[in-house]
Amino acid sequence: MHAYKLICCLFCWLIALPAWPSYAIYIGKNLTADGSVMIGGSGDEVSSHWLEVVPAATHAKEATITVGVTDAAFMPGEFTEIPQAAKTYRYLTMNYSEYEGFPPPLTNGGLNEHNVAGRDVWSPSRPELVAMTPSPQTGPQYSDLSRIAMERARTAREAVEIIGELINEYGYSTYGGNSHMFADENEGWVLLNFAGGQGLWIAERLGPDDIRMSYPGYIHEIPLDYAEHPDFMGSPNFVEFAIEQGWFDPEQDEAFNVTLIYGVNEERYPRSAMEAELRAAAPIDLRAMMQAVRDPRISKDSTGYGQVAALKANGRPEMNLLWIAPIGSVTSPFIPYRIGVQRIAPQFGKHRYLTKGEDAGFITEDWQIQEATEFAGRTFKRLMYFTCDHPEKFLPEVNEALVAFEDGLIREQATVVETAETLFDAGKDDLALRYLTDYSAARGESALKLGNALLGSIEARTRLIYGYRKPTGDVVSRLSYDRIDCLPAK
Repeated sequence: MHAYKLICCLFCWLIALPAWPSYAIYIGKNLTADGSVMIGGSGDEVSSHWLEVVPAATHAKEATITVGVTDAAFMPGEFTEIPQAAKTYRYLTMNYSEYEGFPPPLTNGGLNEHNVAGRDVWSPSRPELVAMTPSPQTGPQYSDLSRIAMERARTAREAVEIIGELINEYGYSTYGGNSHMFADENEGWVLLNFAGGQGLWIAERLGPDDIRMSYPGYIHEIPLDYAEHPDFMGSPNFVEFAIEQGWFDPEQDEAFNVTLIYGVNEERYPRSAMEAELRAAAPIDLRAMMQAVRDPRISKDSTGYGQVAALKANGRPEMNLLWIAPIGSVTSPFIPYRIGVQRIAPQFGKHRYLTKGEDAGFITEDWQIQEATEFAGRTFKRLMYFTCDHPEKFLPEVNEALVAFEDGLIREQATVVETAETLFDAGKDDLALRYLTDYSAARGESALKLGNALLGSIEARTRLIYGYRKPTGDVVSRLSYDRIDCLPAK
């Protein structure tokens, strides 16, 4: 029975992992042009994505939150209740609407008012751990942990401590293994959590001279006394469990390599190549980081959005800045959003497009105007499909336009800061927040105008030069590696 369960679990795991191309990039502050810590990347999800600003809140002493997965997940679970924090922080995030058995809205992280940024990336566990995962499983899952970290963490280290304590106390609901990357103005951390129901997790600090690309998330060698080391944290049983299973022998094995012992020794191209390219290009500026996140080797149809943060002291939490692209940034622009933004323009908010179950009913009057607006995700997705059909012709001009647009936004930021700070210093906080809100909305509108101009031009030339191709196969591919991209034809 154990062998049969192992085969079944492996089969479900391999065909169901929708997050394989998620990625995150970290650049330490000694390797950046302005001394900021940089973090960027994207999640990989099929469903609808929308930008949301979540306000800070206070909660009753007995308040709880629901965590976990349902019995519809391919690794079934059940919901449990855990205590809510007395106070939660304001944060920006890209939510999305679907992942089998995981309750929406889901998130991979974002940026909070304490300038803590988070990314969430797949990191597969070894098959034996997948097979021993309890059914049903309980405890917070990856999105629960990402959201809680944004709500509660004041530093990247604290984000890891919070997640570790939650796993230690409540367990972890998995889809086969996962990782998180967190960063603040001083450092970063990578945390891996594993399948198996054993509460296994490990975290490694990323310092000022480090470059790390999670693709998937990885940690290599750790000291056996990791709990005493300032650059590592982990579950109390992390080494002992491997010894019990016969996966590590402290008398014979030279080092405890986390990925080799608990994970799958798989690296998705171009992880090592990009790490080497970024190190060779240091010092990295914001433009170079944006281009790394939109690299067509990694930004593709499955990429739900793009995010880049250059973390440094901003004086006021309202000025903390996250650059966000509404879909994969290979064909969509990064738009600046600050934590002080009070609302998101409807074109970048939630729409029915690619939202599960929306085909079964009609829109409510309450959502009528929201749904009537143009959806940025759909506009830039159309641009991606036209561009990537003939990338050798269209991608250079799309990239040129996006870079020029973003460079203008980058140049504007000094004026944005000066204007907002002047209003704050004059005690006109409401006007300062309105200014930040209107600024991001206006730049989002300009981004849509640019996207529509590019789309109209490329669609017209596609029709005239190449004609519309008639599809001959299925509409949907369920293979994790079969994704539309803008790479030149093989």
